[in-house]
Amino acid sequence: MIIGNIEHLELIPYLPNKLKHAIETVKKEVNDNTENGRYTIDGDDVFYMVSETLSRTQEEGKYEYHAKYIDIQIVLSGQEGMAVSTLPPHSEVIEDKLINGDIAFVKAPVEETMFVMQPKDFVIFYPKEVHKPLCIVGGKAEKIRKVVVKVAID
Repeated sequence: MIIGNIEHLELIPYLPNKLKHAIETVKKEVNDNTENGRYTIDGDDVFYMVSETLSRTQEEGKYEYHAKYIDIQIVLSGQEGMAVSTLPPHSEVIEDKLINGDIAFVKAPVEETMFVMQPKDFVIFYPKEVHKPLCIVGGKAEKIRKVVVKVAID
């Protein structure tokens, strides 16, 4: 997992070029007028989705991980709570959609860490890194506008 801000990529000199390019493309192409939907950078190898979703309680959220794609989640507006776990995701898979959707939902880990993402913050999840996005911050649900970039593992 790597956390940063799209305005300060220079603070992460070890960021792989492919991931840096994807973030810079989103930074250049996405604005307040960009409609929700899927956009292509490099076919099915690198693409992104713009969405607006209401945040949810910890209990409503589900832990997930991916196998084929790196996930780059970028907050455009709102505050998004992100729960993560450093424990392996293989304890108990609740729903396996890895083959057709590159996502598996797992039982909530015993240990978790929550952090808050502000507009222009991003987090990169590598395959099998467990995370629960769109968590409520401050006790009240709010609309989160974000971009999720998918980068295929070479």
